[in-house]
Amino acid sequence: MRWILFVLGILMVLMGGIWALQGANLLLGSPMTGDPFWLVVGIVVIVVGAALSFFAWRWRNG
Repeated sequence: MRWILFVLGILMVLMGGIWALQGANLLLGSPMTGDPFWLVVGIVVIVVGAALSFFAWRWRNG
């Protein structure tokens, strides 16, 4: 279970990074490009994904 949460957290960090770059107008080719809403959403998803990965990594079974 902890590996699933760890991988999910890493995927959230990657997805949030893409959204943040699009929102910051650094990654072109999407309707999300240049929209500050996606910058904020991307940063929030990065933080949540990093926390999820960190706690999954530190989780002890039993």
